[in-house]
Amino acid sequence: MHTHARPAPPSFRLRWLAPCLAVLLAAGCASVATAPSAAPEYTAALMQLEQGQAREAAQRFEALAATAGPGQRNALLADAAFAWHEAGDPAQARRLAAQLDPRRIAGASRARLALMQAEQALAAQQPGTVQAALAGSPSSLSAPLQARWHLALAAAHEAGGEALAAAAARARADAGLEGEARQQNHRAIERLLSSLDDASLAARAAALPAGDALYNFAARALVRRGLAPPRPFDSGDVWNFAQRPPAAADGYRPPRKLAVLLPLSGQLATAAVPVRDGLLAGYYGEQRARPEIAFYDTAGTPAGAVAAYGRAVAEGSDFVIGPLGRDEATALFRDPSATVPSLALNRAGIAAPPGHVMFSLAPEDDGVAAADYLLARERRNVLVIAGNDENGQRAAEAFRTRLLERGGQVAASLSVGEQPGDLSARLVQAAAGGADSVFLAVRGPQARALAPQLALAGLASRTRIGTSQLTSGTGRPEEDGVLDGIVYPTEAWSSRGAPGLPQASLAAATVPTARGAAARLFAFGYDAWRIAAYLERLVTRTDGELRGATGDLRLDGFGNVVRQPAWATFSGGTPVPLTR
Repeated sequence: MHTHARPAPPSFRLRWLAPCLAVLLAAGCASVATAPSAAPEYTAALMQLEQGQAREAAQRFEALAATAGPGQRNALLADAAFAWHEAGDPAQARRLAAQLDPRRIAGASRARLALMQAEQALAAQQPGTVQAALAGSPSSLSAPLQARWHLALAAAHEAGGEALAAAAARARADAGLEGEARQQNHRAIERLLSSLDDASLAARAAALPAGDALYNFAARALVRRGLAPPRPFDSGDVWNFAQRPPAAADGYRPPRKLAVLLPLSGQLATAAVPVRDGLLAGYYGEQRARPEIAFYDTAGTPAGAVAAYGRAVAEGSDFVIGPLGRDEATALFRDPSATVPSLALNRAGIAAPPGHVMFSLAPEDDGVAAADYLLARERRNVLVIAGNDENGQRAAEAFRTRLLERGGQVAASLSVGEQPGDLSARLVQAAAGGADSVFLAVRGPQARALAPQLALAGLASRTRIGTSQLTSGTGRPEEDGVLDGIVYPTEAWSSRGAPGLPQASLAAATVPTARGAAARLFAFGYDAWRIAAYLERLVTRTDGELRGATGDLRLDGFGNVVRQPAWATFSGGTPVPLTR
C-alpha cells in the first residue's frame, strides 16, 4: 500500500521558502537582466535608431549609459553598440560591447546585441559562432530586424552545409522583407531547395506542420517540377469563395459577376482580340450556370487599367480577369483600393498582392520550362544562344537563373542579332568544353542560320531546346528541315487537345483568331476563363491541376499560375508533338 508524506505545516513551509528565495535572488544578481528606463531620452534615442539616425542614437545611448546606474548601464551600452553597428562603425560597436556584461541584459536590447554579434561574425567569416549568438528569440525585435536575425541564421546554416535549415530560416525571414530584397530571398530559397531530389523534397514538405513558413516554398518547388504537393498551400484567410454559387463535383464554381479588362483599343488591341475570343469560347462552351460577364476597355495604359478596374468593381463585379499589359498589371497591383480578386494576364513587375493571381505566356516561363526539361534529362552543362531582342534576353536570363539554382552550369553564352553571322569558332570551343545541350532563345529564321553551324561544331547530336519563339517565321517545310530535332514548348491544345474545345486544326479552319500565331493567345484566353471558374479547386485541393489549352495549370501559393507546357519538335520541317 502506498503511503503519502504529510504536508508540512504552513508556518514551516514559509520559514523554508524565505531563505530559499533569498539564495535564488542572490544567485541571480549576476545573470538577471535589467531593462533600460523608459525615460523620454531613451525613447527619443530608440526613435532615432528606427528612423535611420544611427550615429545620433549611438551618441545618445552612450550619454545615457554614462549617468545610468549599474542595473541599466549594460543595456544602454548594448543599445549604443548596436547603433554604432548600424552606423557602419564596427570598431566603436566592439569597443562598447567589450565593456558590458551580456548576462545583465534582457528583452530587445539583448536581442539587438545578439544580432550585432551574429552579423559581425558573418562579416569576419566566422559563421560557426552565429548559432550560439542567436540562441534566443527575436520576438522582441521589429519585423525588419527579425528578418535580419533569420537571414543571419540562414547564412550560418548554409555555410555548414545545412541547405534545408537555411531555407527554413530564410522562409521565416520573408514576412519582414519587401521589394527586391524579398525577391532575392525567394530566389535563394529556391536555390537551396533545388539541392533536394524529388523524393526528398516531397518527404520534407509532407513533414512540415501546417502554417510552417517553409511549406509554401517547398510545395511551390514541387509544383514547378510538375509534382503535386502533399497538401494544399497554406493560404490563411486570403481567399473567400462563400459569395460564389455552390461548387460542382468537378470543382466548377465561377464568380457571380465577371469583369474582363482588355485593351480593346490602343496598341495592344490586336493581341486582345484572340484572348477575348478564346475566353468567350470557354464561357459559351460551358453548359452549366455561367456568371454575368462584362468587358471593359483599358486602352492599353496603366491609368486605363486602374480606371477600368474601378468601374468594374463599382458595377458589382466580384472577380476580374485582366489587364493584359505588363505595365497595366503592375499599376493595378500597386493600387491599394484593388481589393476585389483578379487574374492578371501578364507577369507584373511586382508580386501579386493577396487575393490576386498572375497568369502569363511570358518569355521567362519558356526559359524556366526549358531549364527544367534539360535538368530532368540530366543535361547540366548548357550552351546558351539568345537573340538580342527583349524576348530572347528575358527567356535566356530566366533559363540561366533556373539552371544555376538547380545545380546546372552555363558552358558559354552567346547573343545574336537577326543575322547571327559566323559563330563556328565559339561553337567548337563550347563543344570542346563539354556542353551537353544547347538552349536557343531565338526566332525561326535565326535558328535556321544557326542549325548548320551547330552541326559542323558537333552539337547537332546534343539535346537542343528552344522557346516558343522558335516557330515564329517558320511554316515552309522545305526551309525548316534544318530545325529537325529541336524541342520547344508549345500549347497542349495543338498536341493533345483541350477539354471543351474542338481540335486546334478544326478551330483554325473556322475562327480567324484561332489560327497561326494568334492561336496561342486564343488558348491563353480560354485558360483564363477556366482558371476563374475553377479557382477554388486550384487554391484548396492538391488535385487542383487543370488540363488547359496552354498546358497543365496549377497555382504556386504565391499568386502565380504555373504552367507545364506540352512539347513539340520539328520532323521533316513540320512541327510534331512529343510525348514526355
